[in-house]
Amino acid sequence: MYRASLLLKNSRLEKQLGFDEISKIIKIPVKHLQAIESEDISCFPQEPYCSLIVKDYANYLGLNGPEILRLFHRDFAQKYKSKVFLPNRFGFTPQFTFSLAIILSLLAFSAYLVFEYIKFNQPPRLAVNWPTTQTLTDTLDLSGITDPESTVKINGNLIIVNPDGSFTKKINLTKGENSITVESQSPNNKTTTTKKTIKAIY
Repeated sequence: MYRASLLLKNSRLEKQLGFDEISKIIKIPVKHLQAIESEDISCFPQEPYCSLIVKDYANYLGLNGPEILRLFHRDFAQKYKSKVFLPNRFGFTPQFTFSLAIILSLLAFSAYLVFEYIKFNQPPRLAVNWPTTQTLTDTLDLSGITDPESTVKINGNLIIVNPDGSFTKKINLTKGENSITVESQSPNNKTTTTKKTIKAIY
């Protein structure tokens, strides 16, 4: 397959012409003539100037200007696609970077909303430091921890919850078995309950 650049170069060499000589006669910069022959796209002039140069250059060398220009457009299109467009498809342009940042921000915000929704709708945590099932005294110091914003009841009685979610309560026991129920309720009325039976044998 004939290439326009090769036809131009061979014709120039056959006539033993140099770039400087041709440049002075047809008034085309040497760098453009060299770029066309070497197919250096980065040095091509803007259209339609580039096409006019190729046509005038071909005509000066005694070639068919329109035919050489047609071949040049074919060659130029193939080279431009393979070396310019394909790499840029995967480049990080400012527009792509900005769009990516917006998408990531929206995803992060959505994840935050989902997390807060789940947190709001789930029951509060509740951990109670239960003693052994038997005690020799008539009182019990019960402690535990829950979510700071939750309220705690022991056997239906509201007790104070510290800012860190911890709580303590002294409970009077009757001789024999004592059923103790601890309930934590979140602001959205979700509850977590735990209970245990303690036997007082004093």
